[in-house]
Amino acid sequence: MTTVLKNPWWVVFASVVGLLVGNGPIMQFTFGVLLTPVSREFGWSRGTVSSALVAGLWTTGIATPVIGRLVDRFGIRVVAMPAIVVFSLATASVSLIPASPAAFTALYALMGLAAAGQTPLVYAKAISTRFDEKRGLALGVAMAGVGLGAALVPQFTQALIRFGGWRAAYVGLGILTLLLALPAVAVVGGRTLPPPTGARGHGTVEPRRTHGLTVREALRARTFWLLAISFFIVAAACGGTVAHLVPFLIDRGITPTAATDVLTTIGIALIGGRLLAGYLLDRIFAPYIAMAFFLAPVLGIASLLAASRPISAAIGTVLVGLGLGAEVDLIAFLLSRYLGMRSFGEIYGYLFGVFMLGTGLGPFAMGVSFDYTGSYELIFVCFGVALILASILMLRLGPYAFPSIHVTGSNIAAAAPPNSGLSGAKIKTSLDEP
Repeated sequence: MTTVLKNPWWVVFASVVGLLVGNGPIMQFTFGVLLTPVSREFGWSRGTVSSALVAGLWTTGIATPVIGRLVDRFGIRVVAMPAIVVFSLATASVSLIPASPAAFTALYALMGLAAAGQTPLVYAKAISTRFDEKRGLALGVAMAGVGLGAALVPQFTQALIRFGGWRAAYVGLGILTLLLALPAVAVVGGRTLPPPTGARGHGTVEPRRTHGLTVREALRARTFWLLAISFFIVAAACGGTVAHLVPFLIDRGITPTAATDVLTTIGIALIGGRLLAGYLLDRIFAPYIAMAFFLAPVLGIASLLAASRPISAAIGTVLVGLGLGAEVDLIAFLLSRYLGMRSFGEIYGYLFGVFMLGTGLGPFAMGVSFDYTGSYELIFVCFGVALILASILMLRLGPYAFPSIHVTGSNIAAAAPPNSGLSGAKIKTSLDEP
């Protein structure tokens, strides 16, 4: 077993399995399916029900930097496995809530707190420390697990609702998470794998796993805040759209079953977006890729506003999913290239925490907008304008601070945009030994 697991692509495979039941598929992508039956049983407004998801996503955002720091210090297994157990139990426990919005919100907050150990952070760190030249592709394949989860878990949830109601659905989601995530983290957190792929470049360079900025340096860097603001915007816009997609489509006259089927297309888009982004990140300057994927949801939102049939809604959903599908790849890749690997876990935790804060704000804003205006049109327009701003911010990042160790001579254009001022036979960065 140890010999087999020396191939780093086993870590990628395990990450796909683990992320299929990650915090996104379990908490976020099932929420639209569960929202209507929960609100109907208790007579709660959509804003009230959505506030529970806000609490869950925000506690994930707050806890993720702490998890990142602990992972940097103690390793993945020690930190993630207990968190997964608590996350699974908290998810199943939602089935026991009384008719109390406070209890519902408190359990989602507990879910979110534990879910910080089942975010893409642990999987992205494992992959980024094992891959260099093919880092983008490896991240893209691994993060496609979230897309699989987005496609399959809502359908699984809908089937459980038909079988035993929404309470049975929460129990089923907890069990599913426990069965898939624990074995995945056991593989991902193993210590039997070799150094990162391409660790010796062309025989002249050997990278150190500690290259890069410290947490304090990163938090003072302009690049960190450009990334944080951009991903906050994308998370709010795409996360809010996804969370309310099913009720939005039902309001448009589409049946609940058809609306859930449309939601499934976002999983397909997440898979395609992650694989495409991962493939392109190793070949094209990453901010250009980010800009394209941030603009896709603008077209998607416009398509949803005009949707009256499942097919047109599916097109809009796919475009929104492309934007949401690339974000985890982009966070990990851009972090490794602009801020380095020295404090990857904790810095990723801060960026992902900001992303989760945006993901929580989006559904809440959608719910409030609907409660006060009776439609989602105003908030959709605001999301579209904000996404355009996020795409512009990506162009302000500049050339990579920590390019691949294989970036030399003729392939230097892959690490920097035209006219960036980077030229010559070889770039010496902190990737290189002194």
